[in-house]
Amino acid sequence: MISKKQIEANRRNAQLSTGPKTEEGKAAVRLNALRYGLRARSILLPGENPEEYHQLCADLESGWQPQNRTEQLLVEQMAVAQWKLARLEVGERSIFALTMSAEKQMALLDRFSTQRSRLERSFSKAAHDLEHFQKTRSVRQAQQDQQNAAPRPLAPALGDAWQQPAPSLIMAPAPVCVET
Repeated sequence: MISKKQIEANRRNAQLSTGPKTEEGKAAVRLNALRYGLRARSILLPGENPEEYHQLCADLESGWQPQNRTEQLLVEQMAVAQWKLARLEVGERSIFALTMSAEKQMALLDRFSTQRSRLERSFSKAAHDLEHFQKTRSVRQAQQDQQNAAPRPLAPALGDAWQQPAPSLIMAPAPVCVET
């Protein structure tokens, strides 16, 4: 348990910590939101072409034609995975331009390979899930269309049987056994 005195000291110290002041410090932390977190604010890094990314998104959308938010999110997941795969290839090529030992290069290439596998799985899973959602939606829509198109009979389709009186559900009293 933390004491009241420690809490007050933490509050006083927090007032002094307001983030980076220098241009170098601000530049160092300005891309934190891009690099960290479950969903980065922007998929694009400085120097990447936004038109190319938007074209990738448009191509995937026209190919998959998402019809709701869930399907749109899966298309976006596919676009992000594909964009990062392309970025990974550029980074992988740059490893060979670096002057480092072969052992370090191999370790980096191994990490790139692991990341590539993750991104490829992410793309494939999103495509599989999207296909499943679209098939399910299509089947549901076909069933709904079939129900709406079929005329509903006024009486059950049993011929004239439905006009017959219903059987009586009243039961005769059971005989009472009397012991003698």
